[in-house]
Parts: sequence; C-alpha cells; structure tokens
Amino acid sequence: MNDLVHEHPDLPVIDGAIASLEQEMPDLQHRYRDLFSYANAWAERHDAIMSITPLALRPLVQQRLTRIGIRWGLACGARVTSQFPALRATA
Repeated sequence: MNDLVHEHPDLPVIDGAIASLEQEMPDLQHRYRDLFSYANAWAERHDAIMSITPLALRPLVQQRLTRIGIRWGLACGARVTSQFPALRATA
C-alpha cells in the first residue's frame, strides 16, 4: 500500500476500533458459548468497523480483521496456538 493510506486521517479511529475489538475477543468467546452466537457477535463488530472504513483503507482493514478472525477461530486460515510433536518419540 502507498504511504497515503498509512497517513489517512481516519486511520487512528479505525486503529482504536480494531484495538477495542482485540481486547474484547476473550470476553466474546467466554460470553457466547455456542459457535453461532460467537460468530454472529464477531460479524456484527467486523461489519461495524468496515462500515466506518473509507474505501482507500478497506483492503488494509480487511486483512487486519481477517488475521484477528483466524487467531480466534472465526475465519479461514492456519491457526497455530502452540507447537507439539506429531509423534511421540519411543525409546
């Protein structure tokens, strides 16, 4: 992306909304115990952020939201939370 996107006047507001969403994710996962409710809560917040995002920033913001969604199991992608051996070593 070009530097003009990173200097966009709306970027601090969007950064704040994304930061708030990231802080809220553990509570969302705890509060919405079934996957449908959890995914719906995520989608509402995702859509709210995208609705305040100017067209020039949408690709950047969508990428960031997708990465958050992957980390929390709400978007397609590789999600790695810890490493573990696939096979246990036998003596």
